[in-house]
Amino acid sequence: MIRLLWAASVGTRDYLRFYMPTNIALDAIRTRRGRRWGVPAMLIAVPYVFAASICTALLADGGPGWLNILVLLFIWNAMKFAFMGPVSLVLLIRTKVHEYAEQRDTARSALSGVAPRLVGRCRSRIGWSDGPLSSERLRHVPSASRR
Repeated sequence: MIRLLWAASVGTRDYLRFYMPTNIALDAIRTRRGRRWGVPAMLIAVPYVFAASICTALLADGGPGWLNILVLLFIWNAMKFAFMGPVSLVLLIRTKVHEYAEQRDTARSALSGVAPRLVGRCRSRIGWSDGPLSSERLRHVPSASRR
């Protein structure tokens, strides 16, 4: 029984993930090219809140009960877009920092003649070393004859 419920929930999630417009838009914002659109996409939350307020007003005037589902849907979508703005901003900053670090490492490696990511000190299980191929780490690598 639980397996059936689990399969139904996974199927529902997959359907909603691939075919609902808000989820498609949020997936596009999560990509590298779409992260810059996260903060402007927060403005999409405003029409959803407005639609929820209209449905709430209709419910207060004696409207049909199924409008409650629309109110929940509108508020949920508004929260998704409002939350995605700051998240995409953090992801964009993190991506820019990583890209800057890669450019810096590439520039350093071009000057020193060493392959990127081998320059500088790194922390390994055995302590600080001058790089992944330092003599200290080579002593602890098992040879092919000991395997």
